[in-house]
Amino acid sequence: MKKILIFLFLIILLSILYHFNVTQYLSLRYLLENKEKLQNYTNTHQLTSGIYFFIIYIIAVALSLPGATILTLAAGALFGFIKGTIMVSFASTIGATMAMFISRIFIRDWVKNKFSSFMTEIDKGISTDGVMYLFSLRLIPIFPFFVINLIMGVTKMSLSTFFLVSQLGMLPGTLVYVNAGTEINKIHALSDITSPTLILSFVFIGILPWISKLVLNKYKLSKLYSKWNKPVKFDNNLIVIGAGAAGLVTSYIAAAVKAKVTLIEANKMGGDCLNYGCVPSKALIKNAKITYQTKKNLPQDLTQTFVKETWIKTFQKVNDAITTVAPHDSKERYEGLGVIVKQGYAKLIDPWTVEIKDNLNNTSRVTGKNIVLATGARPIVPTIAGIESSGYLTSDTLWDHFHQLKTPPNHVLILGGGPIGCELSQAIARLGVKVTLIEKAQRVLMREDEDISSIAQDSLINSGVELLLEHEALRFEKSSSNQKTLVVKHGSIEKNIDYDEVIVALGRTARLSGFGLENIGINTNNKIHTNDYLETLYPNIFVAGDVVGTYQFTHTAAHQAWYAAVNALFGKFKKFKVDYSVIPWVTFLDPEIARVGLNENEAKSKGIAYEVTRFEMKELDRAITEFDTGGFIKVLTVPGKDRVLGVTIVSAHAGEQLSEFVLAMKYKLGLNKILATIHPYPTWNEANKYVAGEWKRNHSPKKLLEFLRLFHRWSIS
Repeated sequence: MKKILIFLFLIILLSILYHFNVTQYLSLRYLLENKEKLQNYTNTHQLTSGIYFFIIYIIAVALSLPGATILTLAAGALFGFIKGTIMVSFASTIGATMAMFISRIFIRDWVKNKFSSFMTEIDKGISTDGVMYLFSLRLIPIFPFFVINLIMGVTKMSLSTFFLVSQLGMLPGTLVYVNAGTEINKIHALSDITSPTLILSFVFIGILPWISKLVLNKYKLSKLYSKWNKPVKFDNNLIVIGAGAAGLVTSYIAAAVKAKVTLIEANKMGGDCLNYGCVPSKALIKNAKITYQTKKNLPQDLTQTFVKETWIKTFQKVNDAITTVAPHDSKERYEGLGVIVKQGYAKLIDPWTVEIKDNLNNTSRVTGKNIVLATGARPIVPTIAGIESSGYLTSDTLWDHFHQLKTPPNHVLILGGGPIGCELSQAIARLGVKVTLIEKAQRVLMREDEDISSIAQDSLINSGVELLLEHEALRFEKSSSNQKTLVVKHGSIEKNIDYDEVIVALGRTARLSGFGLENIGINTNNKIHTNDYLETLYPNIFVAGDVVGTYQFTHTAAHQAWYAAVNALFGKFKKFKVDYSVIPWVTFLDPEIARVGLNENEAKSKGIAYEVTRFEMKELDRAITEFDTGGFIKVLTVPGKDRVLGVTIVSAHAGEQLSEFVLAMKYKLGLNKILATIHPYPTWNEANKYVAGEWKRNHSPKKLLEFLRLFHRWSIS
């Protein structure tokens, strides 16, 4: 109703202005021809004329009418320099704020819906440098002020901030034009005011805040580094701490561009992904699936022996997978690429110096012009009573432990219904072991939509996992016979669960201690704060990988590594902001769950309008031929358009199918482009084309098709 009333008011006001052809009075010619008449009226009716002028100026600016410059000249000619400046300064700012408000009411929602990702970035920039941008634009009269008013209305800048900054920013220009108006007789055209020299002066004034900002930043940096003795020469262009995915890729890139780089790792090369995460878990999942399918066809009396033998063979194969992949991440390979690899514990001594302590406690020091921290993450261990004596395992420790077992455990508890907990639960259950998954929330995979969680839960149950949802772990106990027990609470009821092994899978937290960060003043409260370029408090110290905490995926670590390496080595020439706009991930259950962009829960929580298009995998020929028809593709698009907002795929090969949508989102390719692309038959990726076809059918031009139907009937009659 407010919008309607304001809109009607504006229409009426514009109609009145149009009827009386008000714009003819806002010209330099009219001002010069009627100067004496206007001055006489002003002298006779000073208060009335001042009020009229003030209101007219506000309306002209609020409605973005041409002629604000002429009114500013008129203020000087009719009211003098001081009065004219005061009147114009406040009238122009009030009018500009009203224009911004009108833009916000009628344009912002439309722009936000149409360009949601773009507006997110704009709002982010406004929140950090918006005042500086607006102030600079106000100082430079090259930019039409009415355009600035409309653009700022689309952003999240507050009206009060806009008013104050505009008041200050427009003052220099107001002074110049009002002063020119006091000598109106010397002006015959606007070019008499806006000379090249004057424009250049305004431009200099406009960029002055940025120059000041650069100088201030330079001062802050000199003060920040003043407590340290900077080396005259450096041993390396780059020092990388941590040889996981982020550290390896960073080192690889640095070596590829012929920089001198030292890579320091205290434990195993390859980090979590190779030794404790991606490689062993996927090997386990594959072998567990084969075991599960084979076991279903075995006679009951052979199952127990089969489970025991399979357990030992499975974890041997897991170990073999790690051994096979290890040379890709080895010290020898990276030294062959030109990287200096050092084994030992790294500790920052100052912003350029790293101390390395080896296993024999021998220490050495290296210096680097830039440093990248890629120290990874470690499993979160909750503070549950008795947990230290529970014999708990984590995703870091379970592999060696299970590999050494000659007999599979009877009962495994897993705490946590996230991706890691779900993957391990299904895989271990499929090996023939009793598994109980305990999750405090109402469902597993809470980041996914409810229908996706439901599929995951059914899959776990069908694999033999006992799901205890909305159960809280209270304490661990151990009996006199060494029977280990977990006490859980469901509602107000407590119950005991006996177990042989318990795996804590409650997520991972950044590995921050022991690296000397606190010695140089870098805050280590759960994660290291970085800017958009992955710089820390010190612009020569960068962070990449799980330690950043944004997205703890191997592929994201490699993605961040590129930015860390390039910004560290070439940042003085050009720096790149990390792009997190299109981040895919996969939960490797059976069926797999793959996602990129928004799902329905996120779209609703952010107030983003969307349409849903689905394609059921049971309709796909390849799925039918492989007797694996569970799942679907769910695509979220902008209403009425084929632009993809997000995709969730549930299928046997969801991880592979997702990549086409990742590419489409990255390079703004809509569903029509996917539909027009030839997909080989019969493949799983054909489902991507079919879901695009579903979208096309839902948006077919019905009137045109009806016309074509009539045309074709007519053509054969």
